[in-house]
Amino acid sequence: MDNKLPLAITPEFTSYIGRGPCDPALLPTDPIILGFGDIGEPAVSVLLPSDLDGNANDHLVVFAVSEAACLRLFALLPKPSGRWYLPADLRGLGRSVVAVEGEGEVPDILRSARSLELLCQLFAALSEGRMVEVGGATTLSEDDITRVAAAHQLVNEHWQERLTVSSVARRCGLSKEKLTRGFRELYQCSVAEAVSERRLQRARALLAQSDLSISSIGYRCGYMSNASFTRAFARRFGVVPTEMRRRETTA
Repeated sequence: MDNKLPLAITPEFTSYIGRGPCDPALLPTDPIILGFGDIGEPAVSVLLPSDLDGNANDHLVVFAVSEAACLRLFALLPKPSGRWYLPADLRGLGRSVVAVEGEGEVPDILRSARSLELLCQLFAALSEGRMVEVGGATTLSEDDITRVAAAHQLVNEHWQERLTVSSVARRCGLSKEKLTRGFRELYQCSVAEAVSERRLQRARALLAQSDLSISSIGYRCGYMSNASFTRAFARRFGVVPTEMRRRETTA
């Protein structure tokens, strides 16, 4: 079996991509090794060096980062033998690492950049307590966890549609009760709150990146009136859209 593609991004961080064993010659000193499964499985695991030529074969992305770098950059070390459910946004980043095609310097630069982003976002989620441990504080089975993660991804990708708890639950094969409970346990929000967050983040990006009017941005992001958009935006970001645009333009 061929080895995974290794990327020695820094002396303290190596990213391995694809199937097969990892080349241990590129491990940093005192490595923390993280395996992301097949990316579709909503879990990331802390591996041992002895896993690299066996148990890690089917992990499509494996990170090896030195303990010193973890402490210096993120001020924490993952729990030994830890395994966490992976939020949908991080699974999306993992898929983006694997999705890069081709060989050569440019594809490797892109893989490296996406690996760095995934590493930083993972440690941010760990630091903020957004990662739910497998077998920890959740009442859902792993099959239901997978469905809830798919529902969260559905919200992220189809937030412009008219999404309800019933429609999302039906599309992902869950009861409304399990979907609602799953969002609370895994993402600490309701389905409606997740939709609202996605819409408001898109609105914020449009304020900074376009010349569209405030009312047009609100309408594009699912708000039927300028007043309701302004209220929701101010509750989320602490300022009204016009002030946010002024700040973004000044910056």
